[in-house]
Amino acid sequence: MNKIRLAQLSFALAALGFTAAAPIVGLGSVAIAAESVRPEIGGPLTEAQKLMKANKHKEALAKLRELDSVGGKTPNEVYLIERTRAAAAAAAGDNEQAAKAFEALLSSGKLSKDEASKFNEGLIGIYTRMKAYDKANAAIAKSNDPKMRVYLIQNLIAMGKTAEAMKEIQQDISADEKAGRTPSKDNLTQLANLQNKTGDKAGYVKTIERLASAYPTTEVWTDLLQRVQADKNFSSRLAVDVYRLKFANGLLKKPSEYLEMGQLVIQSGANAEAVKVIDKGFKSGLLGSGADAQRHERLKALAEKNVAENAKNVATLQASLEKQKDNDGLAALGYQLVWAGKTQEGLTMMENAIKAGGMKYPDEAKLHLGIAYNVAGKKAQAISTWKSVGGNDGSAALARYWVMAANRGISG
Repeated sequence: MNKIRLAQLSFALAALGFTAAAPIVGLGSVAIAAESVRPEIGGPLTEAQKLMKANKHKEALAKLRELDSVGGKTPNEVYLIERTRAAAAAAAGDNEQAAKAFEALLSSGKLSKDEASKFNEGLIGIYTRMKAYDKANAAIAKSNDPKMRVYLIQNLIAMGKTAEAMKEIQQDISADEKAGRTPSKDNLTQLANLQNKTGDKAGYVKTIERLASAYPTTEVWTDLLQRVQADKNFSSRLAVDVYRLKFANGLLKKPSEYLEMGQLVIQSGANAEAVKVIDKGFKSGLLGSGADAQRHERLKALAEKNVAENAKNVATLQASLEKQKDNDGLAALGYQLVWAGKTQEGLTMMENAIKAGGMKYPDEAKLHLGIAYNVAGKKAQAISTWKSVGGNDGSAALARYWVMAANRGISG
């Protein structure tokens, strides 16, 4: 949520006619004659307007104070005095006088609906500048204008009423969702900030997940993935899968990241995938140069050599895994085949292994099957599979993030 821009909110002077170059609404001989303003009122009003045009706003206020002692003023005379005073006080930065003048105008009954809305917004700005937050919030409630809620929430935060501010934001988010709208980025960001500030880690993660889904950015995704790995239940086996999400979303920005991912993928046995990762590192210019250039070349050569050897031994390895009823191994082999271009053969092997059961890491296998479906261009099946992933070792969280990435990706 953006902070209140008081300069923008304060009084909306141009919209209300409060400029040095333009006449104040209600002043001038025509307006005075129309409702027979007495000379003892009209004279000082005209002088005050001239002083304002000369940017002598404090002097204009002093001139208007002369009228406070004039008795028997008509409603129209009071209105013209307060309208002029509102302009002068606002321009002079005299919040107290401006607030009283705005209050008088709003209760005068002489403002149009549109003007009343603008004056009320101006009054909210004055109260906020004065840190009279209770009065500002009362004016916001009176305005019944949804766009003013941003100021209500900011005021509650300024008052230290964090819990109330969070409640108001959550109400807005719920209202958006019930209406079929995506909650605003400002509301989600503000809620996440407050949850983080108050130590609500679980709530914070849920909110930034919603941000990543609706308004994906590199910053939010990086935060999400760091928090997954920081969880006490996170399995180190899935470190390579964190890298897979980063790679899929363009989050690898350093040579060391490409190097580490390449090594982890090779260790997992998915050498064809490693070749694609390393090739992209070379194409991006992050690999193949600098002090570690030879190391990068060796890693690429190793991955390519492993791919060639794997291609020769697939049948033998598959037979061995089937004999041992090692369905985790079969699922891993099927994953390798998908990346090696034997898409249907690999997918079928993975599907059959998962159906057979008896796996040590069934949720991890489903996570990888979703990735394999995605590589094969079967997005619907990928999402359906990811949604079936459970467990508390990080697999379920990573699967949720794959769904978000598949649906929206990252905007920058």
